[in-house]
Amino acid sequence: MMFGYSDEWWVVLFIPVVLWLYFGVFVMAALGVWCARRPGLWPRLLSWLLPALPVGVLGTAMVLPLESVGRERWLEDFLGFLAVYVGGITLLPWLLGYGITRLIRAVRARRRRAGPGGRAAPGGPGESGGPAAVDAV
Repeated sequence: MMFGYSDEWWVVLFIPVVLWLYFGVFVMAALGVWCARRPGLWPRLLSWLLPALPVGVLGTAMVLPLESVGRERWLEDFLGFLAVYVGGITLLPWLLGYGITRLIRAVRARRRRAGPGGRAAPGGPGESGGPAAVDAV
């Protein structure tokens, strides 16, 4: 017996599953922020590889049950796994971290372009008072 579980070696693979249940939301939100702030291959690759072990182990346990007794509601259990574990713990926090970071950066960039008064400086194409308006007259 190992920590009250069976003597099978594959039980060790469920440790990341339990840790992912508690900390996966925060890890995926941080990875989403990282992908939004520093686009490139490494953040995106890590966003796929880091949840691969816990989600893959639990998905395999759902698809290939050790005992097939009482599996009448298998499809409902698997759809629940996809909704909660994949969608709620892994995908949604990444999307929220990425989306909120991109939104904040867009708002800050717009304010920076607008200048200290809060309004865009005149002189752009099509605005009154700019060089394009003088040439059009």
